[in-house]
Amino acid sequence: MLGVIGGTGLYDLPELTDIDQVVIDSPWGNPSSPIVIGTLHGSHKVAFLARHGIGHIYNPSEVPYRANIAALKQVGVDRILAVNAVGSLNIGMPPRSAVIPDQIIDHTSGQRARTFFEGGVVAHVGMADPFCPHLRSAIVHHARTWHDLVEDGGTYICIEGPQFSTRAESNLYRQFGADIIGMTAMPEARLAREAGMCYASLAMVTDFDVWHEEEEDVTLETIQRVLAENAETARHVVRGLAVHDLPACDCAAGTASAIVTHHIPASLKSGFDLILSAPGDAS
Repeated sequence: MLGVIGGTGLYDLPELTDIDQVVIDSPWGNPSSPIVIGTLHGSHKVAFLARHGIGHIYNPSEVPYRANIAALKQVGVDRILAVNAVGSLNIGMPPRSAVIPDQIIDHTSGQRARTFFEGGVVAHVGMADPFCPHLRSAIVHHARTWHDLVEDGGTYICIEGPQFSTRAESNLYRQFGADIIGMTAMPEARLAREAGMCYASLAMVTDFDVWHEEEEDVTLETIQRVLAENAETARHVVRGLAVHDLPACDCAAGTASAIVTHHIPASLKSGFDLILSAPGDAS
């Protein structure tokens, strides 16, 4: 099943039927919102989760990332399309672009719970390529059938927020080699990999952050306007991904072998049974 993490408007699809709201209490608490599950084209299930909650009540540092990933796996999701609003640090990725990043820099401040493996269980999961290449390729394909500005690849830098960058920070991130900047892809990507789920981002560029001297500085009004214009691109990608299977990949492999703790405490077993279950088996 395809899972979509983004705004509530993404599941405003006229052809979505058999819609149900599922309230999940995961081993890591409640997710940001109930999970909306519907059917596309008669047989393809899609699960939607509002990252910031209904009515946008969680700032990027407050989002319950572990609960969100665990809850999606609990309902049977095995691949996640993350829709992210981002600023551009690259002149070649102007506002209105859809960027499908292939790398990420985690520049959050450490406030966010970034692993399932703690409190008695330790694992070191590989993150060299944080986004599933097969899911990325499918997103690029479906985005390009609808949108004229689609960038295949790029580096996303994730900052803590909720404030936007200073001019000095924005220029520093460009020196890092980052192409786009946002506040929500980490630790989502880390946790999805630990849970053995395919994960990739459709990053919608809303502005040039504050480094570009000839452009207006980023504002919430600008972001909301451009996101509204680009919402149909995201919906089109959802439609395409929901009905097409992906080739086999390695996203589900490696988590169990990355655990270095010899014995998982009984009090933690139910949570790790979920995280370590094969895709599709958790539901």
